[in-house]
Amino acid sequence: MGVRKEKWAVVRGGPAGTPSTVAGAGASGRDVRVQFDDPSFAASYAASYHGSGPAQRYFSSRLHAVFEALDRSPGGDLLDVGCGPGMFVRGVLDMRPGDFRITAVDRAPAMIAEAAGRTAGAGVELAVGRAEALQFPDERFDVVVAMGVLEYCEPSVALRELRRVVRPHGLVLVSMLNPLSPYRLFEWGVYWPLLRLLGQVEGLLGLPPERRHGVAKSGIRALPPGRLRRRMREAGLRPVDVVHYDLTPSVPPVDRLVHRWTRRRERPADSVGRGLWRWPGTAYLVAATRFR
Repeated sequence: MGVRKEKWAVVRGGPAGTPSTVAGAGASGRDVRVQFDDPSFAASYAASYHGSGPAQRYFSSRLHAVFEALDRSPGGDLLDVGCGPGMFVRGVLDMRPGDFRITAVDRAPAMIAEAAGRTAGAGVELAVGRAEALQFPDERFDVVVAMGVLEYCEPSVALRELRRVVRPHGLVLVSMLNPLSPYRLFEWGVYWPLLRLLGQVEGLLGLPPERRHGVAKSGIRALPPGRLRRRMREAGLRPVDVVHYDLTPSVPPVDRLVHRWTRRRERPADSVGRGLWRWPGTAYLVAATRFR
């Protein structure tokens, strides 16, 4: 049986922009858009790529995994679904100059505005759009990338849309939080419930709400690799590779201290793994092709 978890997001003390601190599929589409469609949030989300905590570790590892998978494609028309502030698009422009004609969509206008500033003059087409109802014709793209997207929508619907707009034998790359990793199991099952309990105790002691620890239900859906691959096959995609990233043997909040101590020695290539080395990965990336 697959695992489906509705997780808890840190309200106080959590790093802005991490996958665990944003509203998810359990909330309404309007709630998700309201949170992301804020200029200050979009800017802080982009800044978290260059910080020093778990968010920077996670995003750096994810980008490495995606660019490694993108080596499967010689170039062509590329669609980034859920482009956020345009960090991946900027990376493609810098690391694969001239290889791709890039289109990027996000459901939040504030994210599109942030991405526009980051990709100005590069010929990138940007638009507001949803993964579940892409505004493009069939078989429009050679590569479709959706990072940090499926957790915020109905995965099967979005996967069918990704399959629809990619060309036959085209490449589809999707990421997903790993609900079976030791990090996520501890974070969702121990650390956040303890923070919530601490907030209740602080309330009994008379601390004002803005000073209490707390958590809020995010509703993000996290599917284990086997279940996501099955959903992809049902949508008409053939998974060809799975790589786990953000390999993190420590758990929160210890991971923040460990990351600060070891950051100078870390290499992105050491943060991804397959086979027996995949178990500490807090998330994973699936590369697939369209087979019909």
